[in-house]
Amino acid sequence: MGASQPLLETRNLKKYFNTAAGKLHAVDDISVRIMRRETLGVVGESGCGKSTLGRTILRLIEPTDGAILFKGEDITRLKAAGMREMRMRMQIIFQDPYSSINPRMSVSEIIAEYMLFHKMYRTRAEAWNRTAQLMNTVGLARRLANAYPHELDGGRRQRIGIARALSMNPEFIVCDEPVSALDVSIQAQILNLLLELQREFGLTYLFITHDLSVVKHISDEIMVMYLGQCVEQAPADELFANPRHPYTKALLSAIPVPDISMRDREIVTIRGEVKSPINPGIGCRFAGRCEYALDRCLQADVPLVGLSEKHLCACVRAGEV
Repeated sequence: MGASQPLLETRNLKKYFNTAAGKLHAVDDISVRIMRRETLGVVGESGCGKSTLGRTILRLIEPTDGAILFKGEDITRLKAAGMREMRMRMQIIFQDPYSSINPRMSVSEIIAEYMLFHKMYRTRAEAWNRTAQLMNTVGLARRLANAYPHELDGGRRQRIGIARALSMNPEFIVCDEPVSALDVSIQAQILNLLLELQREFGLTYLFITHDLSVVKHISDEIMVMYLGQCVEQAPADELFANPRHPYTKALLSAIPVPDISMRDREIVTIRGEVKSPINPGIGCRFAGRCEYALDRCLQADVPLVGLSEKHLCACVRAGEV
């Protein structure tokens, strides 16, 4: 694979769901490129399509249209046997560590499950040895090998989910809000673990979250989603230093700052009703809540345009506000 070729790329990816009222546009025309060993953070409020995007990329949900390229290969064309092999190279860490693991299996059984299913080792003993190694890697004490999920706290449960994902020796992992259900102190431990694993194993992440302070810590680039669409994308430092979309500015202004001297800083309030994602029609989907909206914002779709080499924004007034 060439140095400039992304590990994973989507081209005009769409996922619509049929409802009684029409088509729900959960993911609408998303094109991203994630380079090897880098992290793309995806942020946005609940219901914007972040998790659907991650699961569609892994084909846990079948896309409506578009292409998903892994090392240049379009995986939307793979049959069941091809996807079974591909899933060993692409894994997911789920948001809720308890509901994503089998409560009737012990810690070691959960971690070994994928390896045994895919027959990665000649003997079960080799699989158990690998399980013990993975427990060490993610910081799980060996004494917990025969424990059950209900006996553990959220942080340890999430470490089980991370070890299970690593058991396939993947190159790409979708992290679907992996710390949102955890206490703040445990969040920091899991984030640092993910960064250490990325450095050690050369992993590539799609990191989904609604917490911008978290996403800045872990991401190389950040994509902001609103009602299924990308409204802004830029390197993490650039996005925080120079946000251009009104929605991004509002999200950033809402981040708590632990500094009493900043107590009088302006916080951008988003008013108005969220547009329905069912048959949304043309025009900017944020226009109804945007204080800078013009008539032309509602008259045609607003494309992503390059404000600089790596900074993209979908706003007709990106250079003004």
